[in-house]
Amino acid sequence: SGSGCTISQASASLMTEQIIGKTPADIEQMVETFSDLIINGDVPNADILGDAAVLKGVHQFPARIKCATLAWKAAAQVLTQKGEDHD
Repeated sequence: SGSGCTISQASASLMTEQIIGKTPADIEQMVETFSDLIINGDVPNADILGDAAVLKGVHQFPARIKCATLAWKAAAQVLTQKGEDHD
């Protein structure tokens, strides 16, 4: 549960649906792909994002890129912290 603008909430919801059951390595790849997609508008492996790829149009609105990537970057940060805890 959380609050935010429509884009951040939609992105977080789509991300959650896509990462459930994925390995940390898969999620890291998805986060990187999603970030590239939102920044560039297209990536060759966007299919790994499933329905989240629908947000690719956000790249046309630079002020909203942070909104779309917020939850994804948070997921990546959690994975990084979990990895550090096991080292």
